[in-house]
Amino acid sequence: MKNILLPTDFSKNSKNAIRFAMKFFEGEACTFHILNTQKPSSYLTADVRAGSFGSSVYEGVLADNKKELEKMITFCESISEKEDFTFVPKIDFANIVDAVNQAVAINDIELIVMGTNGATGAAEVLFGSNTLNLIRNANCPVLAIPQGYIFEKIQSVLLSVNYQYDVTDEALEVLLKIVRKNKAVLKILEVEEDKIEVMPQKIDFREHFKDITFERFCIKNLPYPMAINAFEQLIPIQLHAMFLERKSFLDRFIFGSDTSKISYTSPAPLLVLK
Repeated sequence: MKNILLPTDFSKNSKNAIRFAMKFFEGEACTFHILNTQKPSSYLTADVRAGSFGSSVYEGVLADNKKELEKMITFCESISEKEDFTFVPKIDFANIVDAVNQAVAINDIELIVMGTNGATGAAEVLFGSNTLNLIRNANCPVLAIPQGYIFEKIQSVLLSVNYQYDVTDEALEVLLKIVRKNKAVLKILEVEEDKIEVMPQKIDFREHFKDITFERFCIKNLPYPMAINAFEQLIPIQLHAMFLERKSFLDRFIFGSDTSKISYTSPAPLLVLK
């Protein structure tokens, strides 16, 4: 992969996700676009007053963010001295979804890597609001790194499917690149829940995965989040990939259905494909 986007709010969680990305792409020539966003609504008079005399309101508000972004670039360079990495800092004066989609379009971004946490509130303990917004609305696959996760060599990758429509090689491109690079085994888990909303259409996995090693599994009559958690307790993986087709499915997957109250608690990084 050539262009990777790393959104950051300079938190410990986002820094850990960036550290993961440095390890994840070792041995590749990559450009990392490190993006910090500042919403206009968050500007405070005190921030403006902190700017130097003669500076614009824009410069006054973003002065501290620019310094923090410089520190982040220095940190990235210090942990990747032997790699062919280029780091491009960017600060945007917009909400995070608009800023990210603009960066994706301009820089041909192939993948977004970010931390899962970030917001307060019981409903978003596992997935912060920014992460959820980007998973739902970013025009690019998103790789979400759990808080405190330490990189492990990618040996097994889980692809879970749940009543998926047929997919294309283009939709699987990021996943295929990751599996091939790491010579990993792809474990395909088909989950058939007890309440069928749409008649399932089987994917021809042999057609899509001709040149990689894969194994197929099936779990029936369990809610999707419970099936994933049960599978990962039995079979260790270093990455979980899934397709996002509709918002309601994402909500059930992460938070659980109204009846089961099961939440997504996988310790592995989550790759969300569109």
